[in-house]
Amino acid sequence: MTTDKNILVRPLEDCAVLITGGTSGIGLASARALAEAGVRRFVLNGRNAERAEAAHRSLAETAPEADIRLALGDAATQDGARGAVAATTDAFGHIDVLVNSAGGDILPKLLHETDMDEIESVLQGELLSTILPTRAALDPMMAQRGGSIIAIASDAAKVATPGEAVIGAALAGILMFTRTAAMEAKRSGVRLNCITPSIVRGTSHYDKLMADGFAGRLFCQGRKPRQLGRRRSGGPGASRGLLGQPGSRQTERSGD
Repeated sequence: MTTDKNILVRPLEDCAVLITGGTSGIGLASARALAEAGVRRFVLNGRNAERAEAAHRSLAETAPEADIRLALGDAATQDGARGAVAATTDAFGHIDVLVNSAGGDILPKLLHETDMDEIESVLQGELLSTILPTRAALDPMMAQRGGSIIAIASDAAKVATPGEAVIGAALAGILMFTRTAAMEAKRSGVRLNCITPSIVRGTSHYDKLMADGFAGRLFCQGRKPRQLGRRRSGGPGASRGLLGQPGSRQTERSGD
């Protein structure tokens, strides 16, 4: 249906949802939460075929009536971003929701110990994996005058932390990119929001961080409320509440 401003708003059961990085972690958990909310059309993007098949089986158990497609590719590249969006529009005729959850499992590292090649890799894997799919999805969303784009960043976008100079720069870029793109796209009915959790238990990245000497000490201290500040609680399901809200919004949630 359309509103009196001619903005397209589809019921959740009719929405086509693309989740980059949707084959594990926050991306897959978001898919499950959206399925519980009523979404029935999914495209899960990821780089690993075996993990993608496992994610397909897992989501199908949660929502056996859902139509689930896979789009293998690197969302941080132009071809991967375009391909994931095209896979969605080819499968369902439209794209209504994009969840940008792709990104590397990067460990914190002091800047003076970081090679320049690593810096380029972090910026591409973290920042371009949001910018490029968003740019690819804007064309069909603006053409239909409706859509919702959700970026997953982290509190490193807002809180300066030793070892996260490069990571923080990339994630702060996601935050500002989302705010500005939301201003540009709102008149075409496209909403953009950014979620900024801390580290999330129950993911392979959490285990990797805790197993690392420097990162483990860093985040064990950072989990104290007096150091990270107060945050509204939430979880991967926080993305559900953003699908129908206008404009750009920064949503904070605890990862624990």
